Amino acid sequence: MRLRLSKLRIAPAVMRTIKPTAMSIITTSVAARWILIVLLAYRRVGQPSPTVVRLKSVTSTQDVARPLPIGSIVIADHQAAGRGRLDRRWESPPGTALLVSFVLSPNPVLSLAAGIAAAQACGADVRLKWPNDLLLGGAKVGGILVEVASATAICGIGINLTWAPPGAATLNQDRERLLGRLRKELDRWASADLQDVLDRWRELSDTLGRRVRVELAGKIFEGVAQDIGPGGELIVDGNSVSFGSVTHL
Repeated sequence: MRLRLSKLRIAPAVMRTIKPTAMSIITTSVAARWILIVLLAYRRVGQPSPTVVRLKSVTSTQDVARPLPIGSIVIADHQAAGRGRLDRRWESPPGTALLVSFVLSPNPVLSLAAGIAAAQACGADVRLKWPNDLLLGGAKVGGILVEVASATAICGIGINLTWAPPGAATLNQDRERLLGRLRKELDRWASADLQDVLDRWRELSDTLGRRVRVELAGKIFEGVAQDIGPGGELIVDGNSVSFGSVTHL
């Protein structure tokens, strides 16, 4: 479906509800329609307010969140083209996972902070695998993807609730209650001091102290994950790893 801004008509009564201090909650299966409304609101008031957008189906919550202002949240029942780190696919049947993206201020250790927030929202049994996986009983139960777009950072979080692919885990918790806890924890940790983030991540880590395999740019090596550096990089046998794939051995 092709939507043209010049041909979009919104009733005056609807436009009057879009105010710079309002928090809007919209439920629709057409993500593009909501993005156009936000753009029109921007033209009207100069700067749109933080928004909660609820969608039935979308390509990716990251795509919908990208043009929205800081403080906005996008939640979907299903993603047709969900993605994780290193362009990996994230797939789940409709209604079986928490799929949410937060629009935040950029932060060099936001991925670690989001991991802490998600783990604490999920419960004491969830641990962290560097750089962005949530583990339950050693199996992946969720993941985090942070994408920086101009002056914002889009933090996507996916958590398996009632379904998981082979080898993964399910959390089996109520989605709305989990989302409420996640919002509170992310507000706290996304603005926390760097040292507090690093210290808490170490406490929740399932990676540190383990032997791991690192794959990056065609290079593979193994060693012991010793620590994380001030930028969130993983230290493996004295080598600093800022990107790539890490496997627990």
